[in-house]
Amino acid sequence: MRNIRNFCIIAHIDHGKSTLADRLLEYTHTIQITEGQMLDDMDLERERGITIKSHAIQMEYQYNETTYILNLIDTPGHVDFSYEVSRSIAACEGALLIVDATQGVQAQTISNLYMAIGHDLEIIPVINKCDMPSAMPDEVEDEIVELLGCRRDEIIRASGKTGMGVDEILAAVIERIPAPQGDEEAPLQALIFDSVFNSFRGIIAYFKIENGVIRTGDKVKFINTGKEYTADEVGVLKMDMIPRKELRTGDVGYIISGIKSSREVKVGDTITHVNRPAQQAIAGFEEVKPMVFAGLYPIEAEDFENLRSSLEKLQLNDASLTFQPESSLALGFGFRCGFLGLLHMEIIQERLDREFDMNVITTVPNVSYRIYDKQGNMTEVHNPGGMPDPTLIDRIEEPYIKASVITVTDYIGAIMTLCLGKRGELIKQEYISGNRVELHYSLPLGEIVIDFYDKLKSISKGYASFDYHADGFRPSKLVKLDILLNSEPVDALSTLTHFDNAYDFGRRMCEKLKELIPRQQFDIAIQAAIGSKIIARETIKAVRKDVTAKCYGGDITRKRKLLEKQKKGKKRMKQIGNVEVPQKAFLAVLKLD
Repeated sequence: MRNIRNFCIIAHIDHGKSTLADRLLEYTHTIQITEGQMLDDMDLERERGITIKSHAIQMEYQYNETTYILNLIDTPGHVDFSYEVSRSIAACEGALLIVDATQGVQAQTISNLYMAIGHDLEIIPVINKCDMPSAMPDEVEDEIVELLGCRRDEIIRASGKTGMGVDEILAAVIERIPAPQGDEEAPLQALIFDSVFNSFRGIIAYFKIENGVIRTGDKVKFINTGKEYTADEVGVLKMDMIPRKELRTGDVGYIISGIKSSREVKVGDTITHVNRPAQQAIAGFEEVKPMVFAGLYPIEAEDFENLRSSLEKLQLNDASLTFQPESSLALGFGFRCGFLGLLHMEIIQERLDREFDMNVITTVPNVSYRIYDKQGNMTEVHNPGGMPDPTLIDRIEEPYIKASVITVTDYIGAIMTLCLGKRGELIKQEYISGNRVELHYSLPLGEIVIDFYDKLKSISKGYASFDYHADGFRPSKLVKLDILLNSEPVDALSTLTHFDNAYDFGRRMCEKLKELIPRQQFDIAIQAAIGSKIIARETIKAVRKDVTAKCYGGDITRKRKLLEKQKKGKKRMKQIGNVEVPQKAFLAVLKLD
């Protein structure tokens, strides 16, 4: 056990974690590197150049005549996948904190670092990309010393591209990171930190053993679900899964036990033996709270069950996805899904399409609100359809976040204007070093859900980094905006919005729908309403037949008689006719900005 080291790599997005991981694998002769980013094996990861999943791999390394086993976990850098990082940290004793020598400390670096320090991990700071002409290692060293309070000689300068400093990193991992603590004689306790679905072998769970030993053929049970299984195969994770007879305390590995149903494996659960069970489960990681909600609906109604099973299989691989069934008058049956952010939502949609061939329609993303009635009872509402009657509501509270934006001083003005436009309040601003400043804002989550991040990147020319965490609920002046077609509300188009933005939003919505809804034989009134008050209106004129064409000359009363007859017909048609809203209209509302 004393020759095992478990560590993960944490950094901001694009600071070169996966490239450095490749070099570590190459130096320990674990694999031949044939192309970049060997651990990012999903098509999406390769296309976008980002890590979406944490990847665990075992390496062996000779150091001072002793062979050490190093379990490395490469983690994502984007704020939307921070839950993956928290799970990886729970399975490790140390972390490599990587900072790009050309960019310095960014927002996500700081939040991942605090997460690692909270778990008492040993931190090894590494400055990557030191071979770049634009590298400024001395300035970045100052930032790291200020952030961590470590000594300058503890910081390793490296380059994932050329392999500089990789030997030093491996030596530091062995010398500085402690070996896992645990008791091999104690009852088995193994923490599940990830799982995947394999269509031939069922569900494969990845775990780290805290205490005890597990052998092939053991009878095991999962503490949270209470289900019992036989360990058909246990082994370690290299590029492929390699079976072993037994895994001991401190090892990271996988277990295959023929589990068919995805509901039986929970990330964060503990595995123990049936005949000599552990008394309690391991305290893993906290439940994840989704930030953004959106409805996913199958395009064909009969695909509803397929969508359910696809989401369940995806949830195994990405435990931060939450979903529950819901229905809408316009779109039929579907699921209300919770995501950690907009990138997460986009990736889930892409993965559903690629891995399970499911095409889905997504509704407007929104957040959850708390509604208090006059008696003081609270209900949580995820979509505007669930809002009670406005006369019964005492107050509505919306979720707020604490955001930290790190940027260069040149863009402070533009970023402040953007945050104020989103109803943000500046808490404080701090100068980190030189011309870099960190702005702390309190913002309503509903305002940043749709396009905040894109706008932030464009006004700061890509120089601002953004990170946030939830900060409770606050009362807010929110209203439900309904869209009426010929006085009939359309449930899929209603939204919850702040009172100040409602008029503008309602007007733009009506104008957009006027372009998209085809003309009928009668006038269609499109109205935006708050409660019973109409705030905007557009009219789609009727397609008319010229009924007076056959009258030339003669008395005016002949024409009037025909027009009166047509008017009666139009009136009757308007009573029984209904308006079909095309699919395009629902999607256009998403892209109003």
